[in-house]
Amino acid sequence: MSEALRPSASPSPLEAARSLAPRLRAAAERTEAERRLAPELVRELAAAGLFRLCVPRGLGGLEADATTLVEVIEEVARADGSAGWCTMIGATSGVVAAYLPEREAREIYGPPLAVSGGVFAPHGQAAAVPGGYRLSGRWPFASGCQHCDWLMGGALVMEDGAPRRNSRGVPESRMLLFPAREATLHDTWSVSGLRGTGSHDMEVRDLFVPRERSVSLQDDRPRERGPLYALPVFGFLAVGVCAVGLGIARAAIEALAALATEKTPTGSRRLLAERALVQAHVAQAEGALRAARAGLLEALAAVHDAAPRGVTPRERALLRIAATHAARTSAQAVDAMYEAGGGSSIYAASPLQRHFRDVHVMTQHASVAPPTLELAGRVLLGLEADTSIL
Repeated sequence: MSEALRPSASPSPLEAARSLAPRLRAAAERTEAERRLAPELVRELAAAGLFRLCVPRGLGGLEADATTLVEVIEEVARADGSAGWCTMIGATSGVVAAYLPEREAREIYGPPLAVSGGVFAPHGQAAAVPGGYRLSGRWPFASGCQHCDWLMGGALVMEDGAPRRNSRGVPESRMLLFPAREATLHDTWSVSGLRGTGSHDMEVRDLFVPRERSVSLQDDRPRERGPLYALPVFGFLAVGVCAVGLGIARAAIEALAALATEKTPTGSRRLLAERALVQAHVAQAEGALRAARAGLLEALAAVHDAAPRGVTPRERALLRIAATHAARTSAQAVDAMYEAGGGSSIYAASPLQRHFRDVHVMTQHASVAPPTLELAGRVLLGLEADTSIL
């Protein structure tokens, strides 16, 4: 690999994302048609260090702060929602490096162009055996699996044919990491939006995984002590998901603004931009999106400041509320722009139809779905709640 393709400290991650945006945007139709990112785009994203935003500095990663993560994902998703989603998955997966023993973390995350991904949901079973586990399972929604070097899957730990219980008395689940070549990929990603993420099913059968390549994101403490790794992991994932939505919504507002200065609606002599209702739609979407984004960054800052003493359940709840609200607000902004575009929005040539489809796949992710508000609301009301998934 040439030195030109290796990550460097300069430019900044956000500058790198902005420089890549024109190519990602130009390739968006190809990305959607092929249902994956082109290998050359993956290499450029990797070379810019965008998949290493959350990898510890001691392993050669960027260990960026959470605000930078939001800004970078947002910028990539603004160019192309699928590219933003793949960047989010690759970047947030790097958090696992902070939990692994150093030798395994260096093996998996040390190579400068390495990409990891996988599925947190415990769709697998990991039978405890001497030295590790025998892993079997099939996981849907394995975004970016075709360009990953390492994959990970959540699994229930099994002993004597039954789930093993953790210290809280609930079934123990762990994330197990394995080389991507060990997995079978099933072509299942025929969907409405975010088609270019290649989120197919992945499967392994009776695969031995050493104990050192497994982590519990609910029970284990990270080996690394930087503030990034003190953030609640599942809330952190929700932040990444909603950042994709923020970028898509920003792109939709820009697409509508461009259309409105060119289109004269049927039966009218005035440009679309001169219609009062369109003006109101744009202003409302802009205001709502900015407010939701500001609320997200405020909640992130509060959690970051709280990290040295420990993040409280209330602070975790507020972060998840902010992420879920930002995701839902992003979809509402896109809906408003799609409606304001009228009949022009439905054509394949219009970016508005892709933004509409993409953002409504983003809202279906469990980390920003409406039930997260029920859990957060229980915490705010002082009721008993399982905060391990906040």
